[in-house]
Amino acid sequence: MSGPSGTWQHAPGFWEGDRPRIVTSRFAHADSHTLERFLATDGYAGLRRALAMPAAEVHGEVRTATVLGRGGAGFPAGTKWGLAPEGVWPKYMVVNGDESEPGTYKDRLLMERDPHQLIEGCLIACYAAGLSQCFLYVRGEMALAQERIATALNEAYAAGYVGRNILGSRFSLDIVLHWGAGAYVVGEETALIESLEGNRGMPRLKPPYFPAAIGLYGQPTIVNNVETLANLPWIMRNGASAYTAIGTATSPGTRMVAVSGHVARPGVYEIVNGTTTFRDLIYGDEFCRGIRDGNTLKAFVPGGGSAPWFTPDQLDLPFEASRVGPAGSMLGSGAVMVMDHTTDIPRAALTLTRFYAHESCGKCTPCREGGTWLERILSRVVDGRGTMEDLDQLMEVGQSICPGDFPHASSSDLGLAAVPFPYKMTTICFVGPSAFVPVHSALTLFRSEFEERVSRRTRIPVRAVAP
Repeated sequence: MSGPSGTWQHAPGFWEGDRPRIVTSRFAHADSHTLERFLATDGYAGLRRALAMPAAEVHGEVRTATVLGRGGAGFPAGTKWGLAPEGVWPKYMVVNGDESEPGTYKDRLLMERDPHQLIEGCLIACYAAGLSQCFLYVRGEMALAQERIATALNEAYAAGYVGRNILGSRFSLDIVLHWGAGAYVVGEETALIESLEGNRGMPRLKPPYFPAAIGLYGQPTIVNNVETLANLPWIMRNGASAYTAIGTATSPGTRMVAVSGHVARPGVYEIVNGTTTFRDLIYGDEFCRGIRDGNTLKAFVPGGGSAPWFTPDQLDLPFEASRVGPAGSMLGSGAVMVMDHTTDIPRAALTLTRFYAHESCGKCTPCREGGTWLERILSRVVDGRGTMEDLDQLMEVGQSICPGDFPHASSSDLGLAAVPFPYKMTTICFVGPSAFVPVHSALTLFRSEFEERVSRRTRIPVRAVAP
């Protein structure tokens, strides 16, 4: 994202057109990460308004705004805050900045380009939910994000925005920056908590370890995504009614979407939630401007590497969970990966499966063993050494991770309605199923490409081995 001279080269789509900007409004400024720029653009004004209100009223404002979580699950933030029990102290906030889903890089930009916005969101959330301390967990590879947040925290402490008696109020809060070690599974909230406690990042069983009840250090803990919290300053400045006026009743506001792959203009775009369609995003002039080199669209992943794939028939679906879910996939982490007609589908599936197999923490046997076997069998097929039995074996191994009705069919007679999503799981978290998702999507939608790969092998004469 930086040019040869080290100056900021913005990704396209941040401020083009007349779309509302809730979390990326400062990205047009090269110094958007500084306290000076933040204060010059209404920075910490939302916090001032919040501290002038009772905490319960701030909580109610966020609940009314229906701020959906942007980490993948889409659970309303205000509702999540209400799950923490009353009369228990201390209670913690953990910010999930361990963005590691393939194709996703929106939170990294928010942390790099506007760290004070995130800090202000943390302060508002902790005040509203009655939390005593905040932990900001940032993925280990995000060196610039860590540096920017550390600098912003030092500035905020020095200016009295973080610490004791913030802005002359009776509200006090410490924010601790913690660097992760680069494990994908730590993106799961209970594994993140384990890592924060100094343990190996492995998910906990739920129940009983629902973070809102038993979280960090055994205390009630609220885990929120970076983008989720970044919405709060705008809401406190403009009100819940202004927020719900954007988007739809069930998906208000905006959301950041990272688009990668075979488009003419990849990048991160802040779109209107619930109304912008995949066609708008991929082909719109203010977004990606179509497929590269004039090629045609073959498939796209609508919500990060763990989301079931879509085909061009689903282009007119909006970014609305209630529409995308019944169609067989999810919006997930806000990443769209586009594949044109030149894509080698078996190899694309292998790339994703290999990632999830490698990132298994090893705690659940179906994930540890199943992901590895999926990778081995799929590698054999891609390398031209597979058999028809291997294709059936892939589905069988997937059944051990995601039991359910997975029909064996070609893309010509299988509708996406037959894709069983959300998957049933034999694992604690979604890493195991994520290894099977690309295999299942590729095999059901493009089975003929796998069969061609296998039949090509059978047509190659086997050399006689000299005695």
